[in-house]
Amino acid sequence: MILEHMTSRWGVLVLAVLLEGTYRFSELRRMIGGVSEKMLAQTLQTLERDGFVHREAHPVIPPHVDYSLTDLGREAASRVWALAGWAEERTPQVLAARAAYDAARPGA
Repeated sequence: MILEHMTSRWGVLVLAVLLEGTYRFSELRRMIGGVSEKMLAQTLQTLERDGFVHREAHPVIPPHVDYSLTDLGREAASRVWALAGWAEERTPQVLAARAAYDAARPGA
C-alpha cells in the first residue's frame, strides 16, 4: 500500500512539487494541473498519514495551512522522481518492446 500511495497518479505529482518547497493547498492545486480539490485533499491526507507530508495549520483567519515533505518524504520523493525520470528516458525502448510483442501475437 505504501508503494501504491507514493506512485499513484497524484501521489507522484504531490511529492514532486513538494520537493521544491513548502506550499499552501491552493498553490499545490494550481501547480498540479487537473487535480480536483477532493483528490488533492485525499492524497495529502494519505501521504501525511504515511509520514511523507507534514501539515502545519496556522491559527489565523482565514485558515492558513502549509504542506511540506518530512525527511522520510524527501527521501521517498527523490526515489520516486528518479524512477519517473528513468521511465521517461526508457519510453522508446518500452514502446518498441510493446510493438514487437504485439506484432508477434497471433491476431494482433
